[in-house]
Amino acid sequence: MSLLDHCTQLPLRTLAAGETLIEEGDGVSSLYVLVQGTVVVERDAVAVARIDTPGAMFGEMSMLLDVPATATVRCETDTHVRVADDPQTFLTREPAAALEVARVLAGRVDGLTQYLVDVKQQYSDLDGHLGMLDTVLGALAFQQRPRSRPGSVRDPGV
Repeated sequence: MSLLDHCTQLPLRTLAAGETLIEEGDGVSSLYVLVQGTVVVERDAVAVARIDTPGAMFGEMSMLLDVPATATVRCETDTHVRVADDPQTFLTREPAAALEVARVLAGRVDGLTQYLVDVKQQYSDLDGHLGMLDTVLGALAFQQRPRSRPGSVRDPGV
């Protein structure tokens, strides 16, 4: 089953070619799942992906990391997406959908790790900045977010 199979009860939104679904830097409170169409993902005005696979998701990074949108998602064609306006509740109530999200994200990490190994092998014996890629990419790839600490303003040590 794909993520899309778990989203059939979510509202359907239609966007015209050229419309922006997510704008980099904006707050994102929804999770979008592609039903049909083609979108281009841009980061810092550089196109990094063209996606036309039904079941692809957008907005998950903002939701999971609680940060503004890390990329712009622009519709290249007329596009239909399912919209979870409260994605955390949706994923809590639909654990199979949450598992699909985890699988997609794990696949991305695996692909990036494979790429990291390739780059490290290519540049590990060089001096200067290229030789440092090994160290820099390794640190970035396995960076951990600080653990959240329970507590409050009134009692920050709890």
